[in-house]
Amino acid sequence: MNKTFPKLFELPEKVRYFLSAFLMVMTIGVTLGLAYVNQTTGMSGLGTTEHYAGSTMDDELNIPEKYPKGIEGMLLTTHTHLISFSFIFFFLGALFYMNSTISGGWKTFLMVEPFVSVLGTFGSIWGIRYFSPSFSMVTMVFGILTYISFYLIVVVIFYELLLKK
Repeated sequence: MNKTFPKLFELPEKVRYFLSAFLMVMTIGVTLGLAYVNQTTGMSGLGTTEHYAGSTMDDELNIPEKYPKGIEGMLLTTHTHLISFSFIFFFLGALFYMNSTISGGWKTFLMVEPFVSVLGTFGSIWGIRYFSPSFSMVTMVFGILTYISFYLIVVVIFYELLLKK
């Protein structure tokens, strides 16, 4: 019995196109999520802090631009993102496992790292909300690692599915 998985570039053409279409739609969805992050936080530490902990008030008469997220909103954000990113990186990891471009320790690292980064990202938003604005830097670092991993894995998979012979 053969105990190895086929390599992505060895799959039948129709399967490679099917997987490529799935990957394209998922990548568009993740990229739109990143656009949403940019819209709501400005991709900055201060914007991230305001999004979760609310705006700081210089004067008691001012109305805050953003209010702190309540526990319900925090739970909903964390719950939906942990589940959705788990599925995203499970499917990506399964496909990435079958690539022939990256192997060994780097392959293992890139299959596991996104799960750690997602936990770091969505764990640290609780730190922003309930402990210190400094957690926004932790959120940003883990978020950057999450998206670097995502796009790197996607590029390798697309290469294997569509370009490699």
